[in-house]
Amino acid sequence: MSPALAAAALAFSTASHAGEVYGNIGLPGLMIGYAHAVNDRLTLRADVASIGSISADGREEGIEYDGKARLNRAGLFADWFVFGSGGFRLTGGITINDMRINLRAQGSGQTVHIGDTDYVLSADDRLDVRVKFPTVTPYIGIGWGHQPQGTGWGFVADLGASIGKAKVRGKATGPTLDNPAAQEDFRKELDELRDGVGKVRFVPQLSIGVSYRF
Repeated sequence: MSPALAAAALAFSTASHAGEVYGNIGLPGLMIGYAHAVNDRLTLRADVASIGSISADGREEGIEYDGKARLNRAGLFADWFVFGSGGFRLTGGITINDMRINLRAQGSGQTVHIGDTDYVLSADDRLDVRVKFPTVTPYIGIGWGHQPQGTGWGFVADLGASIGKAKVRGKATGPTLDNPAAQEDFRKELDELRDGVGKVRFVPQLSIGVSYRF
């Protein structure tokens, strides 16, 4: 075989064994993705993950809320295999997030404590709060799997975090709350909520799964 044909055959062989599909479960939900080996130490990946939408009731700062959460994200990653052979890797990249929590408290004659004051909310009074994670965030982590060598089934695992701080916004509406004093109390309530949310500066990833290299 001529050197040119040998080089072409080697390039074709490398390219034909460079792809991988995978699926994970854990945080942040169910995940599917594709990985492509660049060389013996570097793999590029893209995946999507979702928990979907979750509804739940809860209590925050003394107020009963109906809550709905939406947790979806896509990611672009680069895996660096530190030791060359083996599955251990360092991972960096970005995640594109659709992660938010909507809280709503509807009045029905109950007494609630907002800021420094007790209010009796009518059916026309409502509190709305939204907690939203940044749309684009950096990702750092470690993991196992997606190594460039070989074909067939494999095991994958990830431990990492998307780094970012959620923002809190809200509004209070209705006849009981539509006055400067009530709006100031609601602003204090939001500030207390921001203080709590501000302590969380990342969304974790902890997942395991299987891959197939071809």
